Amino acid sequence: MNLHLPYMNLSIVEIAQRTIDIEAKAIAGLGVLVDHHFEQVVKAILQLKGRVVISGVGKSAIVAQKIVATLNSTGTPSLFMHAADAIHGDLGMIQPQDLVILISKSGESQEIKTLVPLIKRQENILVAMVGNTTSFLAKHAEYIINTTITQEACPNDLAPTSSTTAQMVMGDAIAVALMELRGFDKEAFAQYHPGGNLGKRLYLKVSDLYVTNARPISHPDDSIQQVIMEITAKRLGVTVVVNVSDEIQGIITDGDLRRMLERSGGNLSNYTARSILTPNPKTILPNTKAIDALAVFAEYDISHLVVEENGKYLGVLHLHDLIREGIG
Repeated sequence: MNLHLPYMNLSIVEIAQRTIDIEAKAIAGLGVLVDHHFEQVVKAILQLKGRVVISGVGKSAIVAQKIVATLNSTGTPSLFMHAADAIHGDLGMIQPQDLVILISKSGESQEIKTLVPLIKRQENILVAMVGNTTSFLAKHAEYIINTTITQEACPNDLAPTSSTTAQMVMGDAIAVALMELRGFDKEAFAQYHPGGNLGKRLYLKVSDLYVTNARPISHPDDSIQQVIMEITAKRLGVTVVVNVSDEIQGIITDGDLRRMLERSGGNLSNYTARSILTPNPKTILPNTKAIDALAVFAEYDISHLVVEENGKYLGVLHLHDLIREGIG
């Protein structure tokens, strides 16, 4: 197999290292390209009443999708529009108050040249994220995000590698600048990621978890046989003993039953729920954050918490409920 001269006699590891080095240098060179245009774009997005529409073709289109995803997840409403599709009907996605970012290394592709005057006609703010600042795209944009690189990592200096990395990094720079200027903190991040671990830690409550469990319940005068049947049926390894007013009297666990059996020698006739319950069990309110419930489990080295409110028994929270949600 013939290899291009710069990669001749290089090992696979050396090729990978060379690629990383070239792309790292491309990223390092972006710092000096961040100028007043970049600042004006960020300010324009901050004041925007519409959305950020990002478009491109080829690999730049894939980068555009990633930047859109990052912006949406950090509080900036955005959408992706493929440049080729835009000139065949999707241009209607752009609304009058939107800002449009076109991503292109050359700024000269046919799709871009066709799309630019259409966007200008609609009087949207047009931003060029481009690697050629003298290109058709750059000349017709209000603002230029300069992503010029000196070399692709591709041995033929052709395949988009360093250039798409530069585009990605500059998109991240825009997103992070917007986050900091908006004061977008971890609580805000969690709001946009309710299914992630951070979101769950900040928003998931005891009330979201215990309601999916059975509600084991026993009464003081229940026989041991009844207690065993209740614990077995509800599959939580525990039952809560309440009085006629549904007020919590205590808790009985599998461990309590084992210890009782050791003491009784097998004679259960003298035992009732009242005689083996543990009074004053650890309780928790339903509106408590799940992460705070985890701290209680850890502090007392227990696996069950009785959920109660205004002295009334609501249900049982098991440590496994938190683990199942990735908390813990």
